[in-house]
Amino acid sequence: MSSQPKGPSVLLRRLREVMAAPHDPQTRLDTIVADIAGNMSAEVCSVYVLRADGMLELYASQGLNSEAVHVSALRLGQGLVGTIAVSARALNLNDAQKHPAFEYLPETGEEIYNAFLGVPILRAGRVLGVLVVQNKSNRVYMDAEVEALETTAMVLGELIATGELEELSSKGVTLDLSRPLTVDGVSLSYGIGLGYVILHEPRVIVTNLFNDKADEEIIRLREALVKVQVSIDLLFQNRNVPIEGEHRDVLEAYRMFAHDRGWNRRMEEAIMNGLTAEAAVEKVQNDNRARMMRQADPYLRERSNDFDDLANRLLRELVGKKHGADATIVEGDHVIVARSMGAAELLDYNSDKLRGLVLEEATPNSHVVIVARALGIPVVGQLADFVSYAEQGNAIIVDGEAGSVSLRPPADIETAYTEKVKFRAGRLKQFEKLRDKPAKTKDGLDINLLMNAGLVMDLKQLESSGAEGVGLFRTELQFMVSSTLPRPGEQEELYRHVLDEAGERPVTFRTLDIGGDKVLPYLKSLQEENPAMGWRALRLSLDRPALLRSQIRALLKASAGRNLRLMAPLVTEVWEINLVRDLIKREVELQTRFGHEMPRTLELGAMLEVPSLLWQLDELMQAVDFISIGSNDLFQFFMASDRGNVNLANRYSSVNKPFLRALKQIIDKGNEHDTPVTLCGEIAGRPLFAMVLLALGFTNISMSPIAIGPVKAMLMALDVGALQKELLPVIEDISEQTTIMELLTDFADKHGIPY
Repeated sequence: MSSQPKGPSVLLRRLREVMAAPHDPQTRLDTIVADIAGNMSAEVCSVYVLRADGMLELYASQGLNSEAVHVSALRLGQGLVGTIAVSARALNLNDAQKHPAFEYLPETGEEIYNAFLGVPILRAGRVLGVLVVQNKSNRVYMDAEVEALETTAMVLGELIATGELEELSSKGVTLDLSRPLTVDGVSLSYGIGLGYVILHEPRVIVTNLFNDKADEEIIRLREALVKVQVSIDLLFQNRNVPIEGEHRDVLEAYRMFAHDRGWNRRMEEAIMNGLTAEAAVEKVQNDNRARMMRQADPYLRERSNDFDDLANRLLRELVGKKHGADATIVEGDHVIVARSMGAAELLDYNSDKLRGLVLEEATPNSHVVIVARALGIPVVGQLADFVSYAEQGNAIIVDGEAGSVSLRPPADIETAYTEKVKFRAGRLKQFEKLRDKPAKTKDGLDINLLMNAGLVMDLKQLESSGAEGVGLFRTELQFMVSSTLPRPGEQEELYRHVLDEAGERPVTFRTLDIGGDKVLPYLKSLQEENPAMGWRALRLSLDRPALLRSQIRALLKASAGRNLRLMAPLVTEVWEINLVRDLIKREVELQTRFGHEMPRTLELGAMLEVPSLLWQLDELMQAVDFISIGSNDLFQFFMASDRGNVNLANRYSSVNKPFLRALKQIIDKGNEHDTPVTLCGEIAGRPLFAMVLLALGFTNISMSPIAIGPVKAMLMALDVGALQKELLPVIEDISEQTTIMELLTDFADKHGIPY
């Protein structure tokens, strides 16, 4: 061994030859460990690969008992090898047997070895196995040797990722990289989707690992790094980015990482050890991610995302790849997997083949979630590190009902979900048969089923869903999916198109509900501790009357000769709605003076989302033409419960007695003042919950188009009067232990009501 040329670059050149040779997988592994041992003057070199059952199996060894290969295995956390796999950190010991984690496996014959160096085999920050060298002498491996072994481990990581080693596994055993994985998250949009993974920001697959001329690779790295640094610096010159605020500190930290000399130095060292610029970036990225994602400090974990993003930017610069995903690389139905993404980016994908969306970071109010919900795409969010487990083209199931995602599902799970989708499709066909039938309860009560919308494409579902009209058109979606402020003419064109599509069906336009967490990149925003309760919606519009007047003007022109229903969001006090009425009156007078035809009728309503209005109901009913209850926001403010908070997601039911009493109070006041009341929100679109609303006295409810069929099927089988006799006394009796959900399910089961 001593006569062979030594050094990392020599070893990597040798590995390149081995990887290119037509060896079978076991011969390739055996040759690699022999070459590593020879290059590092080690008496032992072993490769352990992580299996799906959490065991680290010995896959190849030079120096240990050959009969132990594919026999010996350690659990995660067991022995030195298991410790390395759990910590994702190297262990460099001159007397391994004195380490508290040391565990002797008699079949390996390793008791005679003292010096030990083990490094994790990483890919995208995930541990796929462990690479070990050992010596009899009590030596300490040098830093250069540790670096060389880590670099070699990265090569092995790519070998494992290709799936080549799968054929070496025992029958019924799979490797961790290909194991089925089911993860629970938060349901953000209902439905079930099956398809294949498309990574929204796909990892750049580095195929050219070894360099021939280190100097040229360092020049390539430096040139690409300068371009990335310049692009980061340009963020600070963007006039749309506010000068002050917490976001500025985040960007400053991001820029600091981009200019970090230590990061640059580690990449150049990897190049000097024989890697290409791309492979060097990936190696340092793996090391950073594995180390930082195991930190308990959430700030450090968040910084890991910054490093990841920078490394991905640098990799794309080096290989000449553009930002974003190429959806054409996956044939057939697909599911987008992303850390986060913008609303407009979702619309770049082919919606005909898009079956689901998985987001590591998202809440029900995220722009992209709102758009996905409008498109009827199931979404599951808040899945930490999910992107690192998914590979392009993996089979995946998104369960937007249970809030779970199954990656690489077993055949029986896939079959079960396929049957579930077929069952849902069958039910949809049944619902289609109800489309033209009147929404009348079993005891003869007429119900007005409306749909929520926000994009032109939503209007196509007016006919197919059988909706009586649009109970809520979210005008802010046009602003959210646009990169610049929509001009008045563009707004007018959209609103006219909406009214044309609706025909004689009524459409209720909600004025801009922006601000808070709905930040538009082209409008200056404030950093707020509680954005949901901050400067947003009508508050922002009244403080910026030019923005509101421009929208009102566009709506007036688009509605010429037709009926216009306008609704203001997040009304807190009655004087606010009076101000809106004054603005509308001024715009009508101005447009009339210029000869523009005005709407045939004009009604102004308020969105009841703030509990303070419960003590202003008489005044409110007299100030408006109609009321729409925004049940999502009203519930979270009523219960002081953030609906985007995972810890509170299942703590409070929106059919609890105090909240239902408040809804009953509103509908009763509406009837008293002869003011129509509609309820919009998720509670209206779930058949069991809609049962409660009908029992409370609601006859106008608005929901997503896909929910109209199930709700209509429910109400046609429902005797509202019979339900009221059972339900209303329970709502009023606080001492009654029966939960509302128990009562509803028992009633539905007893009377054969589909839900």
